[in-house]
Amino acid sequence: MADAVHAPRDVRHRADERGSVTVFVAVLGAGLVAAAGLAYDGAAKLGGLSEARELADNTARACAQGISPASVGGGAPELDLTLAESKATDYLARVGSPASTVTVGSTSCTVTIELTVAKTLLPGEPFTVSATETADVLYGVEAAR
Repeated sequence: MADAVHAPRDVRHRADERGSVTVFVAVLGAGLVAAAGLAYDGAAKLGGLSEARELADNTARACAQGISPASVGGGAPELDLTLAESKATDYLARVGSPASTVTVGSTSCTVTIELTVAKTLLPGEPFTVSATETADVLYGVEAAR
């Protein structure tokens, strides 16, 4: 005897499952887009933080170049407050820096830079990152501490 070909027992059951894969793929796709957004925008935030640190560090170094001419020949160099702040603002103007704060002491400069980093894939307001760096005025060569 030849084998009889049978139709599926419950054709209605299969018809009820139509579109279930579509929902699964849509949910999975949304999750993958969210993960990609976190990775991409997170990397952009880290890049912005690195840029802010570099700007703050270089501005503090420029500021520390404002040594008072009167203190050069003596033992401990001191900063000319006006000259040091001028050197910092000149550097910031040259690089087109955003919001910043420069604090000049007698032997050190502290600079805080604040940057805004736009989000590409994630919704919401842009990230704001800031970095603070200090440069000290030293006389002679000192070993790393």
